[in-house]
Amino acid sequence: MNKATKRVQMEMPEAAFERLAWLKDKTEAASYAEVTKNAYRLYAKLITLAESGEELYRKDANGNLTRLELFV
Repeated sequence: MNKATKRVQMEMPEAAFERLAWLKDKTEAASYAEVTKNAYRLYAKLITLAESGEELYRKDANGNLTRLELFV
């Protein structure tokens, strides 16, 4: 089965590219495109949760919870 694809070309500041390369290394992704697709999936999930009234929290090493603000 051949899926239709679209090609996207991006320009980004050096710091953003370094972050992308760091994420590729940390996640052992095969490509920058894989990192980007995973980031879009995560962002879409966070937006869906926020729109449904869900909240996201982080727990630090001491067990303290802090609500995370989402960029929606």
